[in-house]
Amino acid sequence: MPRLLPRHFYDQDARALAPALLNKILSNADGRQGRIVEVEAYCGAEDAAAHSYRGPTPRTAVMFGPPGQLYVYFVYGLHWAANVVAGGLPGSAVLIRALEPVSDIEVLRKARPGISRPTLIASGPGRLTKAMGITGDDNRTDLSSPSARIQLWDDGVDPPSRPVQSRRVGITRAADEPWRWHVEGNAHVSHRSARQKKE
Repeated sequence: MPRLLPRHFYDQDARALAPALLNKILSNADGRQGRIVEVEAYCGAEDAAAHSYRGPTPRTAVMFGPPGQLYVYFVYGLHWAANVVAGGLPGSAVLIRALEPVSDIEVLRKARPGISRPTLIASGPGRLTKAMGITGDDNRTDLSSPSARIQLWDDGVDPPSRPVQSRRVGITRAADEPWRWHVEGNAHVSHRSARQKKE
């Protein structure tokens, strides 16, 4: 039976939490669901690419709070991005980069009008938030709360034993850190690096 991920699941280093989130289910209370197939870790004061690198601000305060909260921010004035706050280093989180739709797919498709093919419904941080209906109103959501609109579930599909690991996408600072993981061969992954390595 599917189970809501408990709070203690998130209380681990972002570099461990990220691959552990692969194949977990991101859900909206309206029935929309997607399987996580691509993630990136951001590691607080150890990571110049993290929003939290220089410490807490009004925007990043949630990243210094309890693990298992949702950190949602606006990117380049264009779209929202959804992150899961991790344990370990203060200010750490995991960016959810891509989903494979698994439930209410037509609702997901309608939320993404004009897409050229089904694999682009939730392939990329901005696409997946649009498909799942995640906005800034969902910032600070407790993902493990039974009453939360946005939740994370384990439906019994294990993370891959050897996920593909590579450098993160679209950043310039700390760009060489291999803190991106995805499910090998999944067509919904947003970006395929030419320089990938297995764990």
